[in-house]
Amino acid sequence: MQISLTGRAALVTGGSKGIGFAIATRLASSGADVAIVAREREALDQARSAIGAGAKSRVIAISADVAAAAEVQRAYDEAMKAFGRIDIVVSNAGTSRTGAFETITDQIWHEDFDLKLFAAIRFTRLVWPQMKERRWGRVINVLNIGAKAPRPRSAPTSVTRAAGMALTKVLAGEGAPHNILVNALHVGLIEADQHVRRAKQDGVALKDYYAERGKQIPLGRMGRAEEFANIACFLASEEASYITGTAINVDGGLSPAV
Repeated sequence: MQISLTGRAALVTGGSKGIGFAIATRLASSGADVAIVAREREALDQARSAIGAGAKSRVIAISADVAAAAEVQRAYDEAMKAFGRIDIVVSNAGTSRTGAFETITDQIWHEDFDLKLFAAIRFTRLVWPQMKERRWGRVINVLNIGAKAPRPRSAPTSVTRAAGMALTKVLAGEGAPHNILVNALHVGLIEADQHVRRAKQDGVALKDYYAERGKQIPLGRMGRAEEFANIACFLASEEASYITGTAINVDGGLSPAV
């Protein structure tokens, strides 16, 4: 399917690496102006250069800590200054943070909610008025399959992501009369930086690590970030004009919940 996002402007948090980078790359190659937001300047500059090589429009990189409200506002203002509009928001920031419930402090809970939930709330709240005015918008919240079927020792991430799924449904209902479509994509096991780090920590070759983790997935392998990005691009497009309020597993069949 050929997807055109020409004339649209997108903002992708966590856009310098992994899934966020793949999504930003796919949106840019489909014609959208893209602002990637992340904390590390060097990684951002490298990502912007790589994305720009295949982009059909403008790509900018904004260094910001989206866990802080003031930084969210600044990132939004920079994107608006560059593009004059934001049509698509992909909230992707955050890594998997888990542990035994009794070990999770108030500080850890607050940090996780600020990064994974409040960042999405704040960016969406900022773009909402202009989306309503133009009667067109796309909001995509990147969550994980633990939001639907949380395992023991999966907090705080599974709890934060479950809240993100509830937020998605609330926003979908409120956005529908204004043609603002809001959906969630749930990550299973996707090849990304966090797995590279984990394999290194475990002293295992990355190829062997991926092969072993892939055995627990019905499709028999871990997913690629580009595969995740393809469905994000579809949801951001006009071709997905009748899809809102969904929570789609992109997990090779791993989740026990539909």
